[in-house]
Amino acid sequence: QAQLVESGGGLVQAGDSLRLSCAASGRYFSAYAMGWFRQAPGKERDFVAAIRWSDGTTYYADSVKGRFTISRDYAKNTVYLQMNSLKPEDTAIYFCALTPVVTKRLEARSTYDYWGQGTQVTVSS
Repeated sequence: QAQLVESGGGLVQAGDSLRLSCAASGRYFSAYAMGWFRQAPGKERDFVAAIRWSDGTTYYADSVKGRFTISRDYAKNTVYLQMNSLKPEDTAIYFCALTPVVTKRLEARSTYDYWGQGTQVTVSS
């Protein structure tokens, strides 16, 4: 079992930066990878970024490459999403997710067993 709690969302202007955090906990916490997804109103939940817990290998959606950086603090069981050069189209609820299972499909929602409650990011133009 794992519990995930996101924080760090807010209202910013285009071009600004935000850093999201996701703290993982649980008695039998074990992660193969953690990811960030986002869901805008009326749209599906889309992959943003993922990180393999053991070695820090990262994966990104094309729409955020070069602007967003995912990282993890192994000792704190926390994953971060640094978001720079934010655009209005980045506005969404951002969710972190965890999978304990070895997989190559880190961009797929179905891969992840545990989800946080989400944090709102709003970027004004």
